[in-house]
Amino acid sequence: MGKKNSIKLFENSEIRAVWDEDKEEWFFSVIDVVRVLSESKNPNRYWSDLKIKLKNEGNNQSYENFVRLKMPSSDGKYYKTDVADTKQILRIIQSVPSPKAEPFKRWLAKVGTERLDEIADPEKAIERALNTYRAKGYSEAWINQRLKSKEIRKDLTDEWDRSGVEGNEYAILTNEISQASFGIDTKTHKKIKGLKKENLRDNMSTAEMVITMLGELSTTEISKSENPEGFEESKDIAQRGGTIAGNARKELEQETGKKVLTKRNARTPDLLDEK
Repeated sequence: MGKKNSIKLFENSEIRAVWDEDKEEWFFSVIDVVRVLSESKNPNRYWSDLKIKLKNEGNNQSYENFVRLKMPSSDGKYYKTDVADTKQILRIIQSVPSPKAEPFKRWLAKVGTERLDEIADPEKAIERALNTYRAKGYSEAWINQRLKSKEIRKDLTDEWDRSGVEGNEYAILTNEISQASFGIDTKTHKKIKGLKKENLRDNMSTAEMVITMLGELSTTEISKSENPEGFEESKDIAQRGGTIAGNARKELEQETGKKVLTKRNARTPDLLDEK
């Protein structure tokens, strides 16, 4: 069953989601939805208590068939968590007193419609991404690089999928490329930029993004050439692909006298274009 992880925004709050290509259905992280609706500081406990309450009331039938899928966490790893389709989410909304209930229902309908539109016309997805980045203040040059980086990343993950990579192995291999490219892993990279849950790539300068793209492109091309099987062989190739980018970074730094790695982030997106 083909599935693609995604992050959706509801009033600037992140909702993790998975698109099931076979069922043509969105599955949303229940914890993320409960966090937004309840505004609880402990949404895991809130959801746990809600399930018990519903069971005691004899209303648990709607909640018995929740699927658990692996979704990215703030540490970059993937963990199984409760997910629900649109119908199940609507039932949860009825059980959580919240002034955001009606806006969230409208948001659900909008997300579903947008996805179906994008399937029919993929250019709409690109245009939507462009408009989102423009609204945040990014330059056209940066946006073009970011969209290209998405394409290169997808080619890489497709290659890893073909090679038998799965689960949190994607995050481990990404760290291998980062370590070889920048001399640090992605967690440290985010820390340098003062990030927590924010997307690292949306906070990269043009130079950082180009080095990242080179590492991932090199890894993809080597992998296609050597046809590795499984995680260990792919790990070796990730290190080699990242090393190509790392060497390019070092040469660039030597020629310019400037470090590629920067503390700049998307809080001031115009600074990401500074050389």
